[in-house]
Amino acid sequence: MNFPLYIAKRYIRSNSKNNAINIINRIASMGIIVGAMALFVVLSVFSGLKVFSLSFSNDIDPDLKISSTLGKSFFITPEQEAEIRKINGVVSYSKIIEERVLFTFDNKQEVTYLKGVDTNYNKVNDVNKIIYNGQWLEKNTLQVVVGFGFVQKLSLGLLDFNKHLEVLVPKAGKGTIESAEDAFNKSEIFPVGIYAINEDLDSKYVFADLGLAQELLEYKSNQISGIELKEKPNADEIAIINQLNTIFKGKVTVKNRAQLNESLYKMLNTENIAVYLIFTLVIIVALFNLIGALIMMILDKKGNLKTLFNLGVEIKNLRKIFLLQGTLLSLFGGLIGLTLGIVIVLLQQHFEWVMITPTLAYPVVFSIENVLIVMLTIVSLGFIASLIASSRVSKKLLD
Repeated sequence: MNFPLYIAKRYIRSNSKNNAINIINRIASMGIIVGAMALFVVLSVFSGLKVFSLSFSNDIDPDLKISSTLGKSFFITPEQEAEIRKINGVVSYSKIIEERVLFTFDNKQEVTYLKGVDTNYNKVNDVNKIIYNGQWLEKNTLQVVVGFGFVQKLSLGLLDFNKHLEVLVPKAGKGTIESAEDAFNKSEIFPVGIYAINEDLDSKYVFADLGLAQELLEYKSNQISGIELKEKPNADEIAIINQLNTIFKGKVTVKNRAQLNESLYKMLNTENIAVYLIFTLVIIVALFNLIGALIMMILDKKGNLKTLFNLGVEIKNLRKIFLLQGTLLSLFGGLIGLTLGIVIVLLQQHFEWVMITPTLAYPVVFSIENVLIVMLTIVSLGFIASLIASSRVSKKLLD
């Protein structure tokens, strides 16, 4: 039998004759339990907020996006399209064109992105999920789908044939412009749908047919500015990216969803780390109680320790008793606190007790990763605190 572990378990189960030491032990245990519970709940809340924040961009961003490395556009051949369709892990792809252009309506102007999409776009992104009113556009038409924010800025409505929404795209080329009419390619377009995602994205795009966008930008039929792809669940993304680079001979840039929203991901991850460090600091402060409780226990058991030392137990084994005692207290306290935290998170997920708005519950996400982070943090810090306290056991103390 491991002698220090046996003694450590005995000390955990038994109460001291000094009531003050028992109270300090309970306070230390409660601090560990509450700290573990709070850390897990907060991490789960921020995981929920991260998923909630990314859900907006996920509605409009693809799994992978191909764009030109040099210039705004590139050409794609039928052979390259055939090779893309053969890639294992790719569900579908859509050719797109994106360009900032000018829109006018009833003497109002707005500059935003015209996004030309082909008929496969609704297979890459679930457009039905974002349509707020009306319908999605049809192929080879002058129909467009506009954002809710864009509608508010220009005060336009769907299928308004009395007032026309017009798109103006600067003509490419060199030389002197004789008149404003010659400077732009223009077309009257007709909103048939309104999409709504969030305040930032609702004014970003005006969706149109790919052919219309190519005509306005004077692109050729095989000239595009990007390709958006949808992956199969659990697909090998790195292998897909390597195959795409091979198909286009390294002349394109392939980005995944995280890279497309790099600043947003960095901000959310930074917030998560900051909150973790703050609550870890709270746990460190709480573990000072554990150090104090162990030192009080050492002083209380000084007579027993002296007897064990005289019987031949080495100082390092006497220290190990309190190191194990503190580590076990941290482990058991962490498990209890973690269990309470899991119950709180699951209850919030199921019953939605805490609400942000009358219709929106505070988002929380239960994940094994957060469980492991909490347990590793509690046990590691508890071990360090116990190591500091157990170092007080010395020959000088026993003498």
